[in-house]
Amino acid sequence: MKKEDKALIINKIADTIRAYNGFYLVETAGLDAEKTSELRRACFNADIKLMVVKNTLLHKALETLEGDYSELYGVMKGATSIMCTNVGNAPAKLLKDFVKKGDTLPVLKGAYVEETVYIGADQLDALASIKSKNELIGDVIGLLQSPAKNVISALQSGAGTIHGILETLSKKEN
Repeated sequence: MKKEDKALIINKIADTIRAYNGFYLVETAGLDAEKTSELRRACFNADIKLMVVKNTLLHKALETLEGDYSELYGVMKGATSIMCTNVGNAPAKLLKDFVKKGDTLPVLKGAYVEETVYIGADQLDALASIKSKNELIGDVIGLLQSPAKNVISALQSGAGTIHGILETLSKKEN
C-alpha cells in the first residue's frame, strides 16, 4: 500500500472517530459470514458504525486525535473491528445479546466512552449499564418534577379539605 493511501485511510479513521462520542475495539476475526452479516445488520439497526481496521493505521489515527488513547494501544493485537457510537452503551448491549445467544465472538477488547477507557471483556457489564445522555436527562427531569407534583397534589387535597370545612361551617350556622 502506498504512503498516500495509508494517509487517506488514517484520516478517514480519525474523521470517523471524531464524528462519534465513543468507540469500542472488538475482536471479530473468528466470525463466519453469517454471523458477520448478523453483526453488521445489528450495528446498522442500532446506529453503530462498524469498521474493520488495521491496528497500525488505527494507532496512527488515534495519535492524530485530541485525548489520551495510550491505554488502548496494548489491546490492538490481532484482527480489530471498531464500533463507533453516539450512545455509549449501545455497542455493549449489542455485544451482550451476542453473548446471550451463546456466541463466543465478538469479544470486547477495549472501549473509549464518555472520556473513559475500558479494557477487557470483563468491562462489558459496566459499559452496558452506562446511561445515555437522553436517559440521564430523563432521570433529572423526573427528579425535578417529583417535588412539584407533590406540592400540587397537597394543594389539591388541601383545597378539597378546606372546601369541606367551609361547607360544614356554613350549614352549621343555619
